[in-house]
Amino acid sequence: MSSQVFPAGLDALFSLQGQVAIVTGAGRGIGRACALMLARAGADVALAARTAADLDAVAAEIQALGRKAIVVPTDVNDDAALDQLVARTVAELGGINILVNNAGGAGPNNPRKMSGAELGAVLAWNVVPAYALTQKCVPAMSAAGGGTVVNVSSVAARYAQKSFSAYGAAKAALNQLTRNLAQDFGPTLRVNAIEPGTIMTDALAPFLTAERLERMTRSTPMARLGQPEDIAAAVFFLVSPAATWITGKVLGVDGGVEAPNF
Repeated sequence: MSSQVFPAGLDALFSLQGQVAIVTGAGRGIGRACALMLARAGADVALAARTAADLDAVAAEIQALGRKAIVVPTDVNDDAALDQLVARTVAELGGINILVNNAGGAGPNNPRKMSGAELGAVLAWNVVPAYALTQKCVPAMSAAGGGTVVNVSSVAARYAQKSFSAYGAAKAALNQLTRNLAQDFGPTLRVNAIEPGTIMTDALAPFLTAERLERMTRSTPMARLGQPEDIAAAVFFLVSPAATWITGKVLGVDGGVEAPNF
């Protein structure tokens, strides 16, 4: 192991001291967990989402850890809002080293009824902001000597299942975007993706009957559904110095499930 590549000591391999991160969709669920995880590792964090009150609560938690946090209410579909997010992060936190593109999502769809325009909106919501924000972060990351991007995708990208043609296609596109941007921006930027399995979030809770929860737990090799912190831990690894030779990869964090179990 070359000391020119890896810092000395295991603690340094998993330290983000002096790093600045942007996390989108940071107000709740996976985004909140990622922001807190990165702060615990030493990073200062720019929090982006549409609901300022949610971001304020996360910022308070980060500041209680002794790290800096700024709240930047952001619609990631608004190009000018992304410009403001990047500019404020650089101006107030001193640069950008880490980007977590977590904003996105969609529900089930009926392909007999969903219009092409509606499909296009799902594709755009899950792919275009990640592309645009990565592009906008490149100058600041390059000025800092390099950076790392993690796109939050979904196991829906690789499952074949009914009623998920829109969401599955969108996340599959995000995976391929990840692989290609890693080629475009290496070695200055590392670009990877996470595919969460079923995660216990506020968005999922209304759909989890006791019967469905029991069935899904039974069909998961790890015998439980995921928590937002499971995804945050994987994101943390990918942005840490320990992952310095990993780029263009899609990591499934799914409890071992290899087929739809919802």
